[in-house]
Amino acid sequence: MSLPKTEGEGTIEEIKEAMIQKHIPLIEKAGEQGVQILCLQEIFDTPYFCPGQDKAWYASAEPVPGPTTERMAEYAKKYNMVMIVPIYEKEQAGFLYNTAAVIDADGTYLGKYRKNHIPHTSGFWEKFFFKPGNLGYPVFQTKYAKVGVYICYDRHFPDGARVLGLNGAEIVYNPSATVAGLSQYLWKLEQPAHAAANGYFMGCINRVGEEKPWNLGKFYGSSYFVDPRGQIFAQASEDKDELLVAEFDLDMIEEVRATWQFFRDRRPETYGKLVEL
Repeated sequence: MSLPKTEGEGTIEEIKEAMIQKHIPLIEKAGEQGVQILCLQEIFDTPYFCPGQDKAWYASAEPVPGPTTERMAEYAKKYNMVMIVPIYEKEQAGFLYNTAAVIDADGTYLGKYRKNHIPHTSGFWEKFFFKPGNLGYPVFQTKYAKVGVYICYDRHFPDGARVLGLNGAEIVYNPSATVAGLSQYLWKLEQPAHAAANGYFMGCINRVGEEKPWNLGKFYGSSYFVDPRGQIFAQASEDKDELLVAEFDLDMIEEVRATWQFFRDRRPETYGKLVEL
């Protein structure tokens, strides 16, 4: 999804509401098509303000659960659809996180994941806005599948991706906000590798368009689904607001893991001090 209104074009609350209103037709389209699990993009209801360092954006953070998750829970319940809702979380004054809430198909809030790896480089000054996550790598038993979440920069690190597999994830969603450059090459490399190495599906979501006044570059979209063999089987465009829908055969997880025996053959005891760091 691209940005309908940005800094200087309204108050923060007006900007957030414009972004939510832009999402609602596609959320409803997903529900009407029978989508069972829907994931939105990283901090879906604001610009990706991290190229700047303006503390005014602290005001866009809110509790999780809170007003936006409760609002999205209404759509989850209406359409019997699990939703992963990434927003800017305020736990308390000065404790702000890049978070994704997981809402079950009956509208029940199941819990949240907080982005663990926080970049501070090349225009993404995220340590100015987010504390590192402190909730580990939870997996949520939803109505349809066991779901884990990784967020954007997390994808550069295989450790958490592996823990999600060990914790039982069948589908891992990675909501992102990433721009053209080296990232675009890695976008189609790292997440298929995580899926293949751990024997699960991934849904990889990236926003589109350019965002003023920061003008960091083009968010190149290219959202996709990848299967446990590491094969991309559905992909969205680089520049359109759109809903990407695909069917997952969860039986493939059993088939792939039975073939490769990832979890039987792993030797964590040999990793020794690496694990203890």
